[in-house]
Amino acid sequence: MGMVHGGRLVAQALKRHGTTHLFTLCGGHIQAIYDGCLDEQIRVVDVRHEQTAGHAADGYARVTGRPGVCAVTAGPGVTDVVTAVANAQRAGIPMICIGGAGPKLLCDMGSLQDMDCVTLMRPITKWSVQVPETRRIAEYVDAAFRVAQAGVPGPVFLEMPLDLLMNFHEESDLPATRAFAEPPRAGGDPRSIARAAELLKAAERPVFLMGTQLRWSPMRDAVKRAADAFGVPFYVNGMARGALPADHPSLFSRSRKFALAQADVVFVFGTPFDFRVDYGRSPTWADGVKIVQIDLDGAELGRNRAVEIGIQGDSGLVLDQLIAAVGTKKAPSWLLAVRAEETKRREKMQAEITSTASPPNPLRVCAELSKRLGKNDIVIGDGGDFVATAANVLKMEWPQLWMDPGPLGTLGVGPGYAMAAQLARPDAMTVLVYGDGSFGLHAMELEAMARQNIPCVAVIGNDAAWTQIRRGQVEIYGPERAPATSLEYTRYEKVVDACGGKGFWVETAEEIGPALDAAFAYAKKERKPACVNVKIAQSDFRKGAISV
Repeated sequence: MGMVHGGRLVAQALKRHGTTHLFTLCGGHIQAIYDGCLDEQIRVVDVRHEQTAGHAADGYARVTGRPGVCAVTAGPGVTDVVTAVANAQRAGIPMICIGGAGPKLLCDMGSLQDMDCVTLMRPITKWSVQVPETRRIAEYVDAAFRVAQAGVPGPVFLEMPLDLLMNFHEESDLPATRAFAEPPRAGGDPRSIARAAELLKAAERPVFLMGTQLRWSPMRDAVKRAADAFGVPFYVNGMARGALPADHPSLFSRSRKFALAQADVVFVFGTPFDFRVDYGRSPTWADGVKIVQIDLDGAELGRNRAVEIGIQGDSGLVLDQLIAAVGTKKAPSWLLAVRAEETKRREKMQAEITSTASPPNPLRVCAELSKRLGKNDIVIGDGGDFVATAANVLKMEWPQLWMDPGPLGTLGVGPGYAMAAQLARPDAMTVLVYGDGSFGLHAMELEAMARQNIPCVAVIGNDAAWTQIRRGQVEIYGPERAPATSLEYTRYEKVVDACGGKGFWVETAEEIGPALDAAFAYAKKERKPACVNVKIAQSDFRKGAISV
């Protein structure tokens, strides 16, 4: 033990919480943290834009279940990461963003990149604060991890001035605080559980919606037990995707509107009544339907629509309580009716999935990709129309993971998520499903991945447009009055070639499979990114989809 600088104290504190990677773009204000990470065997992963560092911290949390950490320099370094922090806040993802700052002794004197970042970050974080002195660094890091994981997870911003990080303090002088083995999670009020159980027992047409909060439950496997016991329709979204085997008789995905419009009781777990479920309004939701809402945030209960029962608690724990209270519940005729609708809607997709036309149909591209996913692989969606198509075609099952930005709808999340996912799960292959528009936001991150031997397979659905927006724009205003949404069939795979990876161009249906096989083989062998840029045909599969 002895005197060490503040950057080393930061790294020691992070290591106590299990942090293995720090995502960053270099800055003079935070370089002491890098030095500390080298001593503590925390890998420093550098990116080409601070937004990517923030997305990587977000992605690391999604894969590991523990808060990811990024460090950005003062001023514009912090403003650049704002979008990523806001995305994590809206999606309920725990992450720690460390921001540099000028020396405290030069505060408000006009030092380089000096600005009030603590106030800037306050509306989009659970806690935004400046660490006051070197000796309290570990205490504030402990608090940041605790706050980020408490209740509904979310981001925390810690500002650390330059002199605080450069100053020295005795490393053995540890705070009284410590890291939790795992964050505490609450079950539901027994009285509410009993009432919810009675509603389920009496229901003729019950439906279960499972949302992203399931990711943070210590009992995520409760979904499978509940679906086995209840024998009613389950719909999973966000990071709950994969909770049920693709062939489970209770798992549905294409018939949700049908089911909600006829349900008499709906259990909503860890997902808000927002635009994705039409705010809980009729006619999307049946008139007179009874809602049981379960959420980690008590303030979320009953927002946007009245609910019969509101339960503040952890999704997995509440599911287990329901199983214990109900036993088994079967609704075979209702299940058959929903299955018939599901089958009908999936049959409509088959012609496009099996299409041999060229340029390839986007559903065909996604179906070919699905065949090549390993049992442990991670799929990241970064884009609009093509990504939403993939979400409907790819069949995911844990430990496979699906990662998309969530309700903020942020483009550009892909490279950061891919870096974090591949580093956190190196035995898997990370697949990045791109829209051609979103590829342009952070294409240079493929250089950072190639240089640092972080592989991934990027699949671009290239339709030369911002199609999710353009489709409705043309319908409203006409093709002659649709500016800003047209692109070109640009050879993006050549960008990946230039950045040190390997690119493949596809124009025909016959070329899809061989190109994907070659990309997977290259990424696995060379530990570099590969890109399959597919010129795709137009499709009406997503016609009428909401883009606002």
